[in-house]
Amino acid sequence: MLPPDLLGDWALDRAVLDRRAGTTGRVTGRTLLRAVDDSTVSWTETGTMAFDGRSTPVSRELLVRRTGDDRWTVHFADGRPFHDWVWGTTVVHDCAPDEYTGVLAGDVDRWTVRWEARGPAKDYRLDSVLTPAR
Repeated sequence: MLPPDLLGDWALDRAVLDRRAGTTGRVTGRTLLRAVDDSTVSWTETGTMAFDGRSTPVSRELLVRRTGDDRWTVHFADGRPFHDWVWGTTVVHDCAPDEYTGVLAGDVDRWTVRWEARGPAKDYRLDSVLTPAR
């Protein structure tokens, strides 16, 4: 699955498990994947995080850029590389002193993004489920 296959408006449901603090939370909102041009997809998330008894608006911007024929890389909004776009295979984002491992999987009707963050500063899991927005 490549980023252009997933263009559109998606309902976002993300479970947050902070093992260190022993707390859970949830992010609900929208994810919009939009073609900027033939080699760039804009990934915008907006929503509300309910965590530890509080509710907070959240958002983030990512860019997914073509780096080869069928190769893509996810970048933070400021241009820093985040991870390779590899469907169904673990990707790594080294953010010393912690390490993030993630997996993108699914199909055009339902896809998921799972991130595990482990290290001296973090121990959490993010499980995102994306379905077509209605």
